[in-house]
Amino acid sequence: MAKIAVLGAGYVGLTTAACLASMGHDVVCGDSNKEKIAQLSRCSVSIFEDGLQELVSSGFRNKNLAFVGSVVDAVRSSEFIFLCLPTPESSDGSADTSIIESVAKEISPYLSPRSVIVNKSTLPVGSVGIVQDCIQRRDVHVVSNPEFLREGSAINDFLHPDRIVIGSDNTYAAQRVAQIYAPLGVKILITDATSAETIKYAANAFLAARLSFVNALASVCEAVGAKLSDVMEGVSSDSRIGTHFMQPGPGWGGSCFPKDTKALLKIAQDSGYDFELLAGVISSNERQFDHIAGRIIAEAKSVSDRPTVAIWGLTFKAGTDDLRESPSLKIISRLTKSGLSIQTYDPTQVDVKSRNQQTTNFETALAACKDAHLLAVLTEWSEFSEIDPNLVAAQMRSLFVFDGRNVLNKQLWNNAGFTYKGIGER
Repeated sequence: MAKIAVLGAGYVGLTTAACLASMGHDVVCGDSNKEKIAQLSRCSVSIFEDGLQELVSSGFRNKNLAFVGSVVDAVRSSEFIFLCLPTPESSDGSADTSIIESVAKEISPYLSPRSVIVNKSTLPVGSVGIVQDCIQRRDVHVVSNPEFLREGSAINDFLHPDRIVIGSDNTYAAQRVAQIYAPLGVKILITDATSAETIKYAANAFLAARLSFVNALASVCEAVGAKLSDVMEGVSSDSRIGTHFMQPGPGWGGSCFPKDTKALLKIAQDSGYDFELLAGVISSNERQFDHIAGRIIAEAKSVSDRPTVAIWGLTFKAGTDDLRESPSLKIISRLTKSGLSIQTYDPTQVDVKSRNQQTTNFETALAACKDAHLLAVLTEWSEFSEIDPNLVAAQMRSLFVFDGRNVLNKQLWNNAGFTYKGIGER
Protein backbone atom coordinates (compact mmCIF):
# COMPACT_ATOMS: atom_id res chain seq x y z
CA MET A 1 0.00 0.00 0.00
CA ALA A 2 1.04 3.59 -0.65
CA LYS A 3 2.42 6.25 1.70
CA ILE A 4 0.17 9.26 1.15
CA ALA A 5 0.14 12.84 2.38
CA VAL A 6 -3.14 14.73 2.23
CA LEU A 7 -2.71 18.48 2.52
CA GLY A 8 -5.79 20.20 3.86
CA ALA A 9 -8.08 18.90 6.62
CA GLY A 10 -11.26 20.50 5.34
CA TYR A 11 -14.26 18.71 3.91
CA VAL A 12 -12.53 17.18 0.88
CA GLY A 13 -9.18 16.64 2.57
CA LEU A 14 -10.52 14.93 5.68
CA THR A 15 -12.85 12.71 3.65
CA THR A 16 -10.02 11.81 1.27
CA ALA A 17 -7.61 11.03 4.10
CA ALA A 18 -10.10 8.90 6.03
CA CYS A 19 -11.21 6.95 2.97
CA LEU A 20 -7.68 6.30 1.71
CA ALA A 21 -6.74 5.04 5.17
CA SER A 22 -9.79 2.76 5.19
CA MET A 23 -8.47 1.24 1.95
CA GLY A 24 -5.27 0.28 3.77
CA HIS A 25 -2.97 3.12 2.71
CA ASP A 26 -0.65 4.84 5.19
CA VAL A 27 -1.99 8.40 5.38
CA VAL A 28 -0.76 11.59 7.03
CA CYS A 29 -3.06 14.61 6.85
CA GLY A 30 -1.40 18.00 7.23
CA ASP A 31 -3.00 21.38 7.83
CA SER A 32 -1.64 24.68 9.13
CA ASN A 33 -4.73 25.18 11.31
CA LYS A 34 -3.27 24.05 14.63
CA GLU A 35 -6.61 24.09 16.46
CA LYS A 36 -8.21 21.85 13.84
CA ILE A 37 -5.26 19.44 13.91
CA ALA A 38 -5.34 19.30 17.71
CA GLN A 39 -9.02 18.39 17.61
CA LEU A 40 -8.51 15.73 14.93
CA SER A 41 -5.56 14.31 16.85
CA ARG A 42 -8.02 13.68 19.68
CA CYS A 43 -10.07 11.74 17.13
CA SER A 44 -12.81 14.38 17.20
CA VAL A 45 -14.46 15.34 13.90
CA SER A 46 -16.44 18.59 13.74
CA ILE A 47 -17.56 18.19 10.12
CA PHE A 48 -21.15 16.98 9.82
CA GLU A 49 -20.83 14.06 7.39
CA ASP A 50 -22.37 10.62 7.75
CA GLY A 51 -19.75 7.95 8.56
CA LEU A 52 -16.76 10.29 8.69
CA GLN A 53 -16.21 10.12 12.45
CA GLU A 54 -16.28 6.33 12.29
CA LEU A 55 -13.69 6.18 9.50
CA VAL A 56 -11.35 8.58 11.31
CA SER A 57 -11.67 6.53 14.50
CA SER A 58 -10.93 3.36 12.53
CA GLY A 59 -7.82 4.94 11.01
CA PHE A 60 -6.58 5.82 14.48
CA ARG A 61 -7.18 2.31 15.75
CA ASN A 62 -5.38 0.80 12.77
CA LYS A 63 -2.53 3.31 13.16
CA ASN A 64 -2.53 4.24 9.47
CA LEU A 65 -4.09 7.71 9.79
CA ALA A 66 -2.31 10.60 11.51
CA PHE A 67 -2.63 14.39 11.62
CA VAL A 68 0.18 16.95 11.71
CA GLY A 69 0.17 20.74 11.91
CA SER A 70 2.72 21.21 9.15
CA VAL A 71 2.38 20.50 5.43
CA VAL A 72 6.14 20.03 5.27
CA ASP A 73 6.08 17.33 7.94
CA ALA A 74 3.24 15.62 6.10
CA VAL A 75 5.06 15.30 2.77
CA ARG A 76 8.36 13.93 4.07
CA SER A 77 8.86 10.40 2.69
CA SER A 78 5.42 10.36 1.05
CA GLU A 79 5.01 8.77 -2.37
CA PHE A 80 1.85 10.73 -3.19
CA ILE A 81 0.77 14.19 -2.09
CA PHE A 82 -2.92 15.00 -2.44
CA LEU A 83 -3.65 18.73 -2.57
CA CYS A 84 -7.07 19.27 -0.97
CA LEU A 85 -6.79 22.98 -0.35
CA PRO A 86 -9.31 25.85 -0.67
CA THR A 87 -9.82 27.48 -4.07
CA PRO A 88 -12.23 30.32 -3.21
CA GLU A 89 -14.07 32.29 -5.82
CA SER A 90 -12.29 35.45 -7.00
CA SER A 91 -14.14 38.70 -7.67
CA ASP A 92 -14.22 37.90 -11.40
CA GLY A 93 -15.69 34.43 -10.85
CA SER A 94 -12.47 32.51 -11.41
CA ALA A 95 -11.01 30.07 -8.88
CA ASP A 96 -8.31 31.59 -6.67
CA THR A 97 -5.27 29.27 -6.79
CA SER A 98 -3.04 31.35 -4.51
CA ILE A 99 -3.22 28.93 -1.57
CA ILE A 100 -2.38 25.97 -3.82
CA GLU A 101 0.57 27.84 -5.33
CA SER A 102 1.89 28.94 -1.94
CA VAL A 103 1.77 25.41 -0.49
CA ALA A 104 3.34 23.91 -3.63
CA LYS A 105 6.30 26.26 -3.30
CA GLU A 106 6.59 25.55 0.43
CA ILE A 107 6.74 21.76 0.09
CA SER A 108 8.91 21.62 -3.03
CA PRO A 109 12.31 21.23 -1.30
CA TYR A 110 10.99 18.39 0.87
CA LEU A 111 9.38 16.21 -1.79
CA SER A 112 10.88 12.77 -2.32
CA PRO A 113 12.25 12.03 -5.79
CA ARG A 114 9.66 10.33 -8.04
CA SER A 115 6.80 11.40 -5.78
CA VAL A 116 3.54 12.47 -7.42
CA ILE A 117 1.45 15.51 -6.54
CA VAL A 118 -2.26 14.91 -7.00
CA ASN A 119 -4.50 17.92 -7.58
CA LYS A 120 -7.70 16.92 -5.77
CA SER A 121 -9.04 20.42 -5.29
CA THR A 122 -11.30 21.84 -7.99
CA LEU A 123 -8.82 23.83 -10.03
CA PRO A 124 -9.05 25.76 -13.31
CA VAL A 125 -7.80 24.36 -16.58
CA GLY A 126 -4.01 24.55 -16.67
CA SER A 127 -3.50 24.04 -12.94
CA VAL A 128 -1.34 20.94 -13.35
CA GLY A 129 1.11 23.16 -15.22
CA ILE A 130 0.82 25.90 -12.62
CA VAL A 131 1.69 23.52 -9.77
CA GLN A 132 4.52 22.00 -11.82
CA ASP A 133 5.96 25.48 -12.34
CA CYS A 134 5.65 26.22 -8.62
CA ILE A 135 7.60 23.18 -7.47
CA GLN A 136 10.33 23.49 -10.12
CA ARG A 137 11.13 19.79 -9.84
CA ARG A 138 11.70 17.59 -12.90
CA ASP A 139 11.77 14.47 -10.72
CA VAL A 140 8.24 15.09 -9.36
CA HIS A 141 5.12 14.79 -11.51
CA VAL A 142 1.73 16.48 -11.07
CA VAL A 143 -1.58 14.88 -12.03
CA SER A 144 -5.21 15.97 -11.88
CA ASN A 145 -7.63 13.76 -9.95
CA PRO A 146 -10.87 15.74 -9.47
CA GLU A 147 -13.24 14.83 -6.66
CA PHE A 148 -16.93 14.12 -7.17
CA LEU A 149 -18.07 14.10 -3.56
CA ARG A 150 -21.61 15.07 -2.60
CA GLU A 151 -22.01 16.47 0.88
CA GLY A 152 -24.09 14.07 2.93
CA SER A 153 -22.92 11.03 0.98
CA ALA A 154 -19.21 11.76 0.55
CA ILE A 155 -17.95 8.50 2.08
CA ASN A 156 -20.11 6.40 -0.21
CA ASP A 157 -19.17 8.56 -3.21
CA PHE A 158 -15.45 8.08 -2.50
CA LEU A 159 -15.55 4.33 -1.85
CA HIS A 160 -18.22 3.50 -4.47
CA PRO A 161 -17.66 6.04 -7.25
CA ASP A 162 -19.16 6.01 -10.73
CA ARG A 163 -15.65 6.54 -12.09
CA ILE A 164 -12.18 7.76 -11.18
CA VAL A 165 -10.74 10.50 -13.41
CA ILE A 166 -6.96 10.92 -13.62
CA GLY A 167 -5.34 13.43 -15.93
CA SER A 168 -1.66 13.75 -16.75
CA ASP A 169 0.64 14.15 -19.71
CA ASN A 170 2.87 11.54 -18.06
CA THR A 171 1.25 8.12 -18.47
CA TYR A 172 3.46 6.45 -15.88
CA ALA A 173 2.52 8.98 -13.17
CA ALA A 174 -1.16 8.60 -14.01
CA GLN A 175 -0.96 4.81 -13.82
CA ARG A 176 0.74 5.01 -10.42
CA VAL A 177 -2.14 7.11 -9.09
CA ALA A 178 -4.59 4.65 -10.65
CA GLN A 179 -3.05 1.88 -8.57
CA ILE A 180 -4.08 3.72 -5.40
CA TYR A 181 -7.71 3.22 -6.41
CA ALA A 182 -7.31 -0.32 -7.76
CA PRO A 183 -8.93 -1.93 -4.65
CA LEU A 184 -12.19 -0.14 -5.48
CA GLY A 185 -12.59 -2.10 -8.70
CA VAL A 186 -14.28 0.72 -10.61
CA LYS A 187 -13.84 2.37 -14.00
CA ILE A 188 -10.70 4.52 -14.16
CA LEU A 189 -10.52 7.09 -16.93
CA ILE A 190 -6.99 8.22 -17.69
CA THR A 191 -6.78 11.27 -19.89
CA ASP A 192 -4.65 14.37 -20.41
CA ALA A 193 -4.51 16.94 -17.62
CA THR A 194 -6.60 19.58 -19.42
CA SER A 195 -9.43 17.15 -20.11
CA ALA A 196 -9.49 15.92 -16.50
CA GLU A 197 -9.66 19.48 -15.18
CA THR A 198 -12.50 20.27 -17.57
CA ILE A 199 -14.51 17.16 -16.64
CA LYS A 200 -15.14 18.33 -13.06
CA TYR A 201 -16.43 21.73 -14.12
CA ALA A 202 -18.46 20.25 -16.96
CA ALA A 203 -20.14 17.69 -14.69
CA ASN A 204 -21.20 20.25 -12.09
CA ALA A 205 -22.32 22.76 -14.72
CA PHE A 206 -24.43 20.12 -16.44
CA LEU A 207 -26.11 19.10 -13.17
CA ALA A 208 -26.76 22.74 -12.30
CA ALA A 209 -28.32 23.23 -15.73
CA ARG A 210 -30.50 20.18 -15.17
CA LEU A 211 -31.75 21.51 -11.85
CA SER A 212 -32.43 24.95 -13.32
CA PHE A 213 -34.43 23.35 -16.13
CA VAL A 214 -36.54 21.40 -13.65
CA ASN A 215 -37.17 24.52 -11.56
CA ALA A 216 -38.14 26.48 -14.67
CA LEU A 217 -40.42 23.65 -15.75
CA ALA A 218 -42.09 23.77 -12.33
CA SER A 219 -42.88 27.43 -12.95
CA VAL A 220 -44.39 26.51 -16.32
CA CYS A 221 -46.58 23.93 -14.58
CA GLU A 222 -47.68 26.57 -12.08
CA ALA A 223 -48.59 28.89 -14.95
CA VAL A 224 -50.53 26.43 -17.11
CA GLY A 225 -52.01 24.29 -14.33
CA ALA A 226 -50.17 21.07 -15.19
CA LYS A 227 -49.49 18.53 -12.44
CA LEU A 228 -45.74 18.67 -11.91
CA SER A 229 -45.41 15.19 -10.41
CA ASP A 230 -47.03 13.63 -13.47
CA VAL A 231 -44.96 15.74 -15.83
CA MET A 232 -41.72 14.76 -14.08
CA GLU A 233 -42.67 11.08 -14.04
CA GLY A 234 -43.37 11.21 -17.75
CA VAL A 235 -40.12 13.00 -18.51
CA SER A 236 -37.83 11.01 -16.20
CA SER A 237 -39.22 7.68 -17.43
CA ASP A 238 -37.36 8.33 -20.67
CA SER A 239 -34.20 6.20 -20.44
CA ARG A 240 -32.23 9.00 -22.11
CA ILE A 241 -33.09 11.33 -19.23
CA GLY A 242 -33.53 9.31 -16.03
CA THR A 243 -34.56 10.33 -12.52
CA HIS A 244 -31.39 11.86 -11.05
CA PHE A 245 -31.41 15.60 -10.29
CA MET A 246 -35.03 15.87 -11.35
CA GLN A 247 -36.50 17.20 -8.10
CA PRO A 248 -37.61 20.85 -8.07
CA GLY A 249 -36.54 23.14 -5.28
CA PRO A 250 -35.90 26.72 -4.22
CA GLY A 251 -32.67 26.89 -6.27
CA TRP A 252 -29.26 25.26 -6.10
CA GLY A 253 -26.37 26.25 -3.88
CA GLY A 254 -23.57 24.75 -1.81
CA SER A 255 -19.82 24.87 -2.04
CA CYS A 256 -19.53 23.53 -5.61
CA PHE A 257 -22.26 24.42 -8.09
CA PRO A 258 -22.23 28.23 -7.69
CA LYS A 259 -18.44 28.44 -7.64
CA ASP A 260 -17.82 25.91 -10.40
CA THR A 261 -20.40 27.28 -12.84
CA LYS A 262 -18.95 30.77 -12.51
CA ALA A 263 -15.41 29.41 -12.87
CA LEU A 264 -16.27 27.48 -16.04
CA LEU A 265 -17.98 30.56 -17.44
CA LYS A 266 -14.81 32.59 -16.76
CA ILE A 267 -12.61 29.86 -18.29
CA ALA A 268 -14.74 29.93 -21.44
CA GLN A 269 -14.66 33.73 -21.61
CA ASP A 270 -10.89 33.84 -21.18
CA SER A 271 -10.59 31.33 -24.02
CA GLY A 272 -12.74 33.43 -26.34
CA TYR A 273 -16.01 31.48 -26.11
CA ASP A 274 -19.26 33.15 -25.05
CA PHE A 275 -20.87 30.38 -22.98
CA GLU A 276 -24.31 31.99 -23.18
CA LEU A 277 -26.11 28.81 -22.15
CA LEU A 278 -24.23 28.54 -18.85
CA ALA A 279 -24.71 32.25 -18.15
CA GLY A 280 -28.43 31.65 -18.57
CA VAL A 281 -28.32 28.76 -16.09
CA ILE A 282 -26.70 30.97 -13.46
CA SER A 283 -29.21 33.80 -14.07
CA SER A 284 -32.09 31.33 -13.97
CA ASN A 285 -31.02 30.18 -10.51
CA GLU A 286 -31.03 33.74 -9.18
CA ARG A 287 -34.52 34.21 -10.61
CA GLN A 288 -35.61 31.05 -8.81
CA PHE A 289 -34.65 32.62 -5.47
CA ASP A 290 -36.74 35.66 -6.40
CA HIS A 291 -39.65 33.50 -7.53
CA ILE A 292 -39.80 31.42 -4.34
CA ALA A 293 -39.37 34.44 -2.09
CA GLY A 294 -42.08 36.25 -4.04
CA ARG A 295 -44.56 33.42 -3.53
CA ILE A 296 -43.89 33.32 0.23
CA ILE A 297 -44.14 37.12 0.58
CA ALA A 298 -47.41 37.30 -1.35
CA GLU A 299 -49.08 34.55 0.69
CA ALA A 300 -47.79 35.82 4.05
CA LYS A 301 -48.89 39.41 3.43
CA SER A 302 -52.32 38.25 2.32
CA VAL A 303 -53.04 37.26 5.94
CA SER A 304 -51.12 39.90 7.90
CA ASP A 305 -49.57 43.32 7.43
CA ARG A 306 -46.63 42.25 9.59
CA PRO A 307 -46.36 38.50 9.01
CA THR A 308 -44.11 36.01 10.73
CA VAL A 309 -42.79 33.14 8.62
CA ALA A 310 -41.46 29.89 10.02
CA ILE A 311 -38.63 28.41 7.98
CA TRP A 312 -37.75 24.71 8.20
CA GLY A 313 -34.26 24.04 6.85
CA LEU A 314 -31.24 26.32 6.61
CA THR A 315 -28.46 24.20 5.12
CA PHE A 316 -28.11 24.09 1.34
CA LYS A 317 -29.18 20.43 1.35
CA ALA A 318 -30.06 17.70 3.82
CA GLY A 319 -27.30 15.61 5.39
CA THR A 320 -24.86 18.48 5.97
CA ASP A 321 -24.41 21.51 8.20
CA ASP A 322 -23.00 23.54 5.30
CA LEU A 323 -24.54 26.98 4.83
CA ARG A 324 -22.39 28.05 1.90
CA GLU A 325 -24.55 29.58 -0.84
CA SER A 326 -27.62 28.08 0.82
CA PRO A 327 -30.84 28.75 -1.14
CA SER A 328 -32.62 29.04 2.20
CA LEU A 329 -30.40 31.93 3.27
CA LYS A 330 -30.80 33.61 -0.13
CA ILE A 331 -34.56 33.47 0.26
CA ILE A 332 -34.54 34.54 3.92
CA SER A 333 -32.54 37.63 2.93
CA ARG A 334 -35.25 38.56 0.43
CA LEU A 335 -38.00 37.93 2.98
CA THR A 336 -36.49 40.12 5.68
CA LYS A 337 -35.92 42.93 3.17
CA SER A 338 -39.67 42.82 2.56
CA GLY A 339 -40.38 43.28 6.26
CA LEU A 340 -41.18 39.70 7.24
CA SER A 341 -40.15 38.33 10.63
CA ILE A 342 -38.40 34.98 10.33
CA GLN A 343 -38.32 32.07 12.80
CA THR A 344 -36.00 29.25 11.77
CA TYR A 345 -35.22 25.65 12.59
CA ASP A 346 -32.63 23.26 11.18
CA PRO A 347 -31.83 19.74 12.49
CA THR A 348 -28.12 20.57 12.64
CA GLN A 349 -28.83 23.51 14.96
CA VAL A 350 -26.86 25.91 12.77
CA ASP A 351 -27.70 29.48 13.73
CA VAL A 352 -27.91 32.24 11.11
CA LYS A 353 -28.45 35.10 13.57
CA SER A 354 -25.00 36.50 12.82
CA ARG A 355 -25.84 36.56 9.10
CA ASN A 356 -29.29 38.09 9.48
CA GLN A 357 -30.29 39.94 12.64
CA GLN A 358 -33.98 39.77 11.70
CA THR A 359 -34.15 36.00 12.23
CA THR A 360 -34.67 33.97 15.39
CA ASN A 361 -33.45 30.38 15.58
CA PHE A 362 -35.33 27.70 17.54
CA GLU A 363 -34.31 24.30 18.87
CA THR A 364 -37.33 22.42 17.56
CA ALA A 365 -39.46 22.52 14.42
CA LEU A 366 -42.63 23.09 16.43
CA ALA A 367 -41.13 25.95 18.44
CA ALA A 368 -40.20 27.73 15.22
CA CYS A 369 -43.89 27.67 14.20
CA LYS A 370 -45.15 29.46 17.32
CA ASP A 371 -47.55 32.26 16.23
CA ALA A 372 -46.32 32.09 12.62
CA HIS A 373 -48.61 33.04 9.73
CA LEU A 374 -46.93 30.75 7.21
CA LEU A 375 -44.57 27.78 7.24
CA ALA A 376 -42.03 27.31 4.45
CA VAL A 377 -39.93 24.15 3.98
CA LEU A 378 -36.66 25.05 2.22
CA THR A 379 -34.38 22.05 2.91
CA GLU A 380 -35.38 18.42 2.31
CA TRP A 381 -34.65 16.94 5.75
CA SER A 382 -36.62 13.69 6.16
CA GLU A 383 -37.52 14.75 9.71
CA PHE A 384 -39.97 17.29 8.33
CA SER A 385 -42.13 14.71 6.59
CA GLU A 386 -42.52 12.82 9.86
CA ILE A 387 -43.94 15.73 11.90
CA ASP A 388 -47.66 15.59 12.69
CA PRO A 389 -49.27 18.58 10.92
CA ASN A 390 -51.95 18.75 13.63
CA LEU A 391 -49.24 19.62 16.17
CA VAL A 392 -47.96 22.32 13.82
CA ALA A 393 -51.46 23.71 13.37
CA ALA A 394 -51.81 24.14 17.14
CA GLN A 395 -48.81 26.48 17.11
CA MET A 396 -49.65 28.76 14.18
CA ARG A 397 -51.83 31.84 13.77
CA SER A 398 -52.88 30.94 10.23
CA LEU A 399 -52.63 27.62 8.46
CA PHE A 400 -50.62 27.97 5.27
CA VAL A 401 -47.63 25.83 4.30
CA PHE A 402 -45.36 26.36 1.32
CA ASP A 403 -43.39 23.20 0.58
CA GLY A 404 -40.30 24.38 -1.28
CA ARG A 405 -38.98 20.83 -1.62
CA ASN A 406 -42.23 18.89 -2.18
CA VAL A 407 -41.38 16.57 0.72
CA LEU A 408 -44.58 16.83 2.78
CA ASN A 409 -47.71 14.72 2.36
CA LYS A 410 -50.18 17.18 0.86
CA GLN A 411 -53.26 15.21 1.87
CA LEU A 412 -52.19 14.98 5.52
CA TRP A 413 -51.56 18.70 5.74
CA ASN A 414 -54.83 19.57 4.01
CA ASN A 415 -56.66 17.25 6.41
CA ALA A 416 -55.09 19.17 9.31
CA GLY A 417 -56.66 22.37 7.96
CA PHE A 418 -53.67 23.78 6.10
CA THR A 419 -53.69 25.35 2.70
CA TYR A 420 -50.81 23.47 1.12
CA LYS A 421 -48.84 24.76 -1.86
CA GLY A 422 -45.74 23.12 -3.28
CA ILE A 423 -43.30 23.79 -6.09
CA GLY A 424 -45.12 23.50 -9.41
CA GLU A 425 -48.57 24.28 -7.94
CA ARG A 426 -50.61 27.42 -8.47
